Amino acid sequence: MNKKTLKIRPYARLLTMLGDQLIKNEQIALIELIKNAYDADADWVKLSFENFGDNLEVLFNSKIIIEDNGEGMSLETIEKSWMNPATPNRFVKKGESKKTKKKKRIIQGDKGIGRFSILKLGKNILITTRPENSDVEFEIDYDLSAYDNDFLTENGEEKELFIDDLNIEVRTKKPAIIVDKEINVDHQIFNRGNHGTRIEISNLKGEWNKKKIENIYKDISKLESIFDKIFKKDKKNDFTVDVYINGERYFLEEDYIEKLSGLFDTKAVFKISEGKFNLETKVFTFKENGIPKHLKIESPVFKKNWVYRQRFQDKKNGEYRPPECGNFSFNFIIFDFDKNAPAKYLLDNNDRKLIKQYRIYLYRDGIRVFPYGDPEDDWLKIDTYRGIISAGQFFSNDQVVGWIEISKAGNPELKDKTNREGLIDEGNATQDFTTLIQSFLSYFRLHQFKQYQENNKDKTKQDIFRTEEVKRQYEELKKHFKDNPTAINAINNLYTTYSIERKYLTQRVEATEDLASVGLSVEIASHDLMLMLSKGILGIDDLMKDCMGGSVTIDKVAEELQKLRGIFSFVETQMKDIQLLFRSSKQRRRNIRVDDILQKVVRIYKNTLTKASIKLEIEKIGSPLIAKCTDAVLLQLFINLFDNSIFWLSDINIKEKNIIITLDGNNGKLIFSDNGPGINKDDTPYIFKPFYSAKEEGRGLGLYIARQLLERIDYSIWLADIKADMILSGANFVVSFVKQGE
Repeated sequence: MNKKTLKIRPYARLLTMLGDQLIKNEQIALIELIKNAYDADADWVKLSFENFGDNLEVLFNSKIIIEDNGEGMSLETIEKSWMNPATPNRFVKKGESKKTKKKKRIIQGDKGIGRFSILKLGKNILITTRPENSDVEFEIDYDLSAYDNDFLTENGEEKELFIDDLNIEVRTKKPAIIVDKEINVDHQIFNRGNHGTRIEISNLKGEWNKKKIENIYKDISKLESIFDKIFKKDKKNDFTVDVYINGERYFLEEDYIEKLSGLFDTKAVFKISEGKFNLETKVFTFKENGIPKHLKIESPVFKKNWVYRQRFQDKKNGEYRPPECGNFSFNFIIFDFDKNAPAKYLLDNNDRKLIKQYRIYLYRDGIRVFPYGDPEDDWLKIDTYRGIISAGQFFSNDQVVGWIEISKAGNPELKDKTNREGLIDEGNATQDFTTLIQSFLSYFRLHQFKQYQENNKDKTKQDIFRTEEVKRQYEELKKHFKDNPTAINAINNLYTTYSIERKYLTQRVEATEDLASVGLSVEIASHDLMLMLSKGILGIDDLMKDCMGGSVTIDKVAEELQKLRGIFSFVETQMKDIQLLFRSSKQRRRNIRVDDILQKVVRIYKNTLTKASIKLEIEKIGSPLIAKCTDAVLLQLFINLFDNSIFWLSDINIKEKNIIITLDGNNGKLIFSDNGPGINKDDTPYIFKPFYSAKEEGRGLGLYIARQLLERIDYSIWLADIKADMILSGANFVVSFVKQGE
């Protein structure tokens, strides 16, 4: 057997893939070179566009020059590191971070291929560099003008070119004359000291214009956190980047810092600050408008979040796995973009336009991870989820400005893509990280922001209906026009029309409320009904086969028919119970033993309670509890109470799940208790309001309609507020069947 050992020898075309094709655009290419200067401990970088046309068109002698006063490179560094991509000494182990010598910055680049971004910009690159305390400079001369863009031809002739066929000239120059020169950066004259690097790129590729330069300038200004400038105004800036075009300093009006700061202070509905997620404790801690809060991801209210559940819950056993992304910190500023927002938070068009330019940014060790935070980038899939799930469960990208901090040491699995466009999506870490942020913001939208909206609803419209404001104004108009028969007649006609319309609409609302729980009850009962019907059909099929085979006896037929009767009797009973909800049953109020209706609902939920391992107890005190109402009112009441308890008990991790229903005939009241997570204190004022629900998929009508139906007959329901009514540790609802005034 012949054996041959081969070596991997990449074609020169690989350089095009690593540079020109891998790097998305010139902005990212320049940012990479600036980050190299940051890693080299530079105090400043000067980016110059020289010899460009009036409209930034590229001329034959146009150049891009990047200069810094970083540590520079020695000849050994050039030979062993710069000329060797993916240098091992740049790589650090998990849980560690490599720091610069002087400023102790966390080094951003660890792949060692960011240098190829220069190939995105031009074909001729001259790098002049001088290490500290050296009296010589080194020039690295990339002259690639002889090759086409794909390195397939040399001087117009097709040629098989390998990377090691390319010769890069390195020259030693003495005395040092480039790096020693003084330089003007940000209207200041800097002495380079005796070290630094200058990269001159000519024979430029691509096209340039003012918009491109503006975008580069904006990206540079956001390389370090813009929020430090707003919230840490005393923080010293130790890294300055300045842009020059044809010798003139390029400058955009930067009063956005002051404007954003003003909006954060005066127009933000919520400021979530000093936020931290701790992987070990699985807890979010943060300040909500200055008030300390915490949120456990293992709490039922968080685990019920659709995004969180989809990511972390095992579909087979229902268990939740822990996230794998590491700790991180966060801050979010949330605005109300509604044009009917309260005056305090109302934004004008200019405010909205400014806020939309700043989204949620990601910073690693103080340096931005691109392109997260760009206006068109939806890295958290917020706009996507608003479209495919529900807009009401998520803030829009436009209304949230924020920043999240990770680190190389604390988040070793969150790695930059080679093309510098976000994080690598491998394993669980990246998606776990984004899901935690999505889930937190979704929770905040469904709870705190919903409560804010509820508090700011137009109370006037509700008050007009409740206080019969129209009737009061009608009486005043009659007094005012008492001497004008024509006007009085018109006013009376108008009020009569209004009264007819009001009565009609009230009847429609009541009809809708009466039917609101029908869908829920049918949904609960339908599974059992379909199961029993299927068993009945199979039983009939088996009996028919036996009869056709001639092997069946009369006793066997009687036995099978008895089973079938039991099955269809169950279906009939369930359907009768559900039918009581329909208005077509023409029910009248009568004295009803509450326990009789309760047992009907228990039958509907029997299988659901068993599957959820929930133990139900019914305790009776004194004489039977009687309510004068219709079956439908009690059915809807119990269906909503059962549905809520089962929902919140289903995901909690306790040994025994309990529901206790106390029927107190002596005092005319019922207490419905469970040992679930209970009602969040912040949600308490809103649980009986329409369309407010702590459930992600909830309609927010169950408890509202239950209260409405009871109030129509002078009964009431409330959340237990005295110790005697708090039977279990979770939610405790009290229903009084004593009419007001009795």
